[in-house]
Amino acid sequence: MLSTGSVSGAEPGERQAPTIAIIIDDMGHNLHEGRRLAHLDQPLTLAFLPYRRHTVQLAKLAHTKAKEVMLHAPMANTRNFGLGPGGLTPDMDERAIATTLRRALQSIPHVAGVNNHMGSLLTQQLQPMDWVMKELNRYPVYFVDSRTIASSIAGSVADAYQVPSLTRDVFLDHEQTEEFVDQQFRLLIKTAKENGTAIGIGHPHKVTVDYLEKYLPKLDEQGIAIATVSGLWAMRNNNREMFAEGEKQAIRPAYAKSN
Repeated sequence: MLSTGSVSGAEPGERQAPTIAIIIDDMGHNLHEGRRLAHLDQPLTLAFLPYRRHTVQLAKLAHTKAKEVMLHAPMANTRNFGLGPGGLTPDMDERAIATTLRRALQSIPHVAGVNNHMGSLLTQQLQPMDWVMKELNRYPVYFVDSRTIASSIAGSVADAYQVPSLTRDVFLDHEQTEEFVDQQFRLLIKTAKENGTAIGIGHPHKVTVDYLEKYLPKLDEQGIAIATVSGLWAMRNNNREMFAEGEKQAIRPAYAKSN
């Protein structure tokens, strides 16, 4: 059974504070910044690219440090950027998409959810998204639409398959300066205050990790809580469990155990 995830900043019996979840994408390349993120006190959610050099090691570390682990699934984009291993493209048939996605899930220890890496092309296309969500529906995982393009249908297809789904509200660091990250972080908090919850996505850039290290400990005094993605989902769904015991097929790990 997937935990609803921890929430930092809430007191039992109190009205829930505005709550943010922060997903860090592109995990698995940078060992140093990945370790720093895993060791932060707050319940971050770390999204790992499949088959990258440090993915297995960092995902295991993240899990021991009470972080939530996701698959950052590479999907075709409108600008023809390379996807690397585990990529999903429009020329794949249903079997290829299902097999590629399943193997990527199996390659990441303790995986609890999936979001799209790039995907501005694929997330607009009904048939590939249908096949993706059909496969995800077999497992106890949620889906977060990174919304790399406004016309994405990924979230609505996930809903149709009853895959627990959420959508990114704010990108934190597409400009890598402290000023920009601060501006976006303030927007994330503003969104949470207006809507009750909000999801931000950042990356393991030094400027981002430096910022989070400095400012996440200050959230309590601002009356802002931070949760894992599944914790945020639970808040939005009357604190019910995402999946009943035995409801879904377990993901069979297929990664090097020695890493």
